[in-house]
Amino acid sequence: MPLIDHIRIRAKAGKGGNGVVRWLHEYAREFGGPSGGDGGNGGNVVFRAVRDLNVLASYRGRSEFKAKNGEDGGNKTMAGKNAEDLVLLVPVGAVVTREEDGTIFEFLEEGETRTVLAGGRGGVGNARFKSSVNQYPTEATKGAEGQGSALTIELKLIADVGLIGLPNAGKSSLLNSLTAAHAKIGAYPFTTLEPNLGAYFGYVIADIPGLIEGAASGKGLGHAFLRHIARTKILIHCIAADAATPLQDYKTVRAEIDAYSDALSRKPEIVFLTKADLASEEDLAAIEKDFVKEKKRAIRVSILDDRLLKAAGDELVRFLKEA
Repeated sequence: MPLIDHIRIRAKAGKGGNGVVRWLHEYAREFGGPSGGDGGNGGNVVFRAVRDLNVLASYRGRSEFKAKNGEDGGNKTMAGKNAEDLVLLVPVGAVVTREEDGTIFEFLEEGETRTVLAGGRGGVGNARFKSSVNQYPTEATKGAEGQGSALTIELKLIADVGLIGLPNAGKSSLLNSLTAAHAKIGAYPFTTLEPNLGAYFGYVIADIPGLIEGAASGKGLGHAFLRHIARTKILIHCIAADAATPLQDYKTVRAEIDAYSDALSRKPEIVFLTKADLASEEDLAAIEKDFVKEKKRAIRVSILDDRLLKAAGDELVRFLKEA
């Protein structure tokens, strides 16, 4: 299913319930005074961010949304019930624009909830109008209309994880294996020319195109790729276990990241030793030892080894929760 990242809908918050004109009737007191209750408030239109990239697809074929109206007031100054809010879900990273006045609402965190259209306030009953000079008021007010507007919803992806590394470090293959994404892969540099995305237990992973030496100064596709990394929360640094100089490959990419941005260089990072099936146990142990000297733990992973793949995925989720 293709990712839907832009939709336009129309929504309306609920109308407030009407206040009513009522009179108190009691035994031996037929005309006990005004007792009309207030109307309840109309329901708001509320948006809530969830970790589901495909949630906008649920709105296909439906373009009108309306919250319920508040109840009218009742006897004996009983107020009508407020209507429940209409809650619409959007992916984390969504931007909702209220076209009526251009107000923009951004949703950057899971669970973030914003009222985009306010329900109308309930009207007041005639009991509210009683005074020393008006003992039997016959006035009541109607409930106010709720806000209504066309709404544009645009998804500006905020990836939780950025896969980085030199070209051919196995990033796209890892993304495909973890998330069932369909990133193009091949045994030549720059197979990935733009970020590919996948979701792993609700976390968005972006396969960032491979970096090369000189990327920070714009060499290759450097600046464009480094900007993509800057939007991610944590980094997975992929190092090919069958490379001639794995530690030097790591240092090459780190140098470009550090040169590009201090903020980027401080992002939390874990190291995945990809293509572990292509290296001997002796070579893997030597590589891990080299990374320990750099105060880094290298986690073995292979797309051909379900045990290693699951262990790496579990480690990723733990790291995300800690970060």
